[in-house]
Amino acid sequence: MIQPKKRYGQHYLRDENIARKITGLINHNYPAILEIGPGTGVLSKYLLGDPALNPFFMEIDPESVGYLRITYPSMTSRLIQGDFLALDLSSFLPAEPEFTLIGNFPYNISSQILFRVLDFRHRIPEVIGMFQKEVAERIAARPGSKTYGILSVLLQAFYDIEYLFTVNETVFYPPPRVKSAVIRLKRNQVQHLDCNEALFFRVVKTAFNQRRKTLRNSLKPLTGCPISPELGSLRPEQLGVSQFVTLTREISGET
Repeated sequence: MIQPKKRYGQHYLRDENIARKITGLINHNYPAILEIGPGTGVLSKYLLGDPALNPFFMEIDPESVGYLRITYPSMTSRLIQGDFLALDLSSFLPAEPEFTLIGNFPYNISSQILFRVLDFRHRIPEVIGMFQKEVAERIAARPGSKTYGILSVLLQAFYDIEYLFTVNETVFYPPPRVKSAVIRLKRNQVQHLDCNEALFFRVVKTAFNQRRKTLRNSLKPLTGCPISPELGSLRPEQLGVSQFVTLTREISGET
């Protein structure tokens, strides 16, 4: 069967060394694995070949699903045709309280995938993914960086981020116009932030949506109580997670 054509923003990995390198990063403490967008199965065959793993696969493209079922018959009972963004993760894999997420994530929905990870962070202790290099750098960015933003803060509140390696365009078909990168997210020890978490998310998003303004000005729509001069005079990229927690507490009147 002919390999599926590029669809849904996907660039298919074709380098076996990179595939082995990515799947070799898996933490076997969490044997349940969900691969998003297996495409032509370059990562999948290594997941299926590891007897210590319990892998599942989700693919939205019918052409890719047909190719995978023929090429990897052992995948058939583990292959779900569907959209990860629409999947009810609260009931997914009921026998597995935690599962690792892995994939060469489609560039056009990679940020949405990560927001979904945040929603179900209690079930996803680890993410190993290929992203557009610019997005990977943004996720791993530290305070003070120009690339530090909403995803940086929200993900770093609950995960430790590792930028692992850069991947050249030539290892994909068709080759993208940008470089890619592999990163790993590992769940940290924070179960709950010391503030109203829903408000924390709103504060972070509102602040970075007007990142050129000081926090005193950008957060006026949310401010129920005065913001301290020390924080109010700063711009969002200058604050780490703990400072955003403090800011959220100030806005809600908890401090």
